[in-house]
Amino acid sequence: MTRQDEPLSRTRRRFLLEAGAIAGAAGIGLPRGSEPAAATPASMRAAIRKIVGEAPLNRGKIKIDVPALIENGNAVPFTVSCESPMTESDHVKAIHVFTEKNPQPNVISVQLGPRAGRASVSTRIRLADTQKVVAVAQMSDGSFWSDDVEVVVTLAACLEGT
Repeated sequence: MTRQDEPLSRTRRRFLLEAGAIAGAAGIGLPRGSEPAAATPASMRAAIRKIVGEAPLNRGKIKIDVPALIENGNAVPFTVSCESPMTESDHVKAIHVFTEKNPQPNVISVQLGPRAGRASVSTRIRLADTQKVVAVAQMSDGSFWSDDVEVVVTLAACLEGT
């Protein structure tokens, strides 16, 4: 009798493999009834406070360029730029973008330095719904500047769990 002809013996390893296969087939271990992640205006403000801390948030210097009306929120053209000479002593250290209704409030954070030449970032973002988009620029002197725009989305993106 060869090893292949022997009846399968019950070992702990075999038991665990079979139990894992049964649990996987039954869906055990999957989160049930969990709510999809969703940012709120309050969570957006909290995310901004996490970056800014207690420093005042000034209006100006930074500008968001995004269409006011978007037909499809899956790939929204987005540019954010900040007025700065981008010298060693006066430059933009970081640009942060937040939304109030996407699954997560933080959309993007970009670290910059004086060698960047100019403080401008262009990309495409997803927007889950009509919402406010906020950009915050962190300057080398420790100040923070912001801009916000309201974007109307007719076909939402970022839908988790559907």
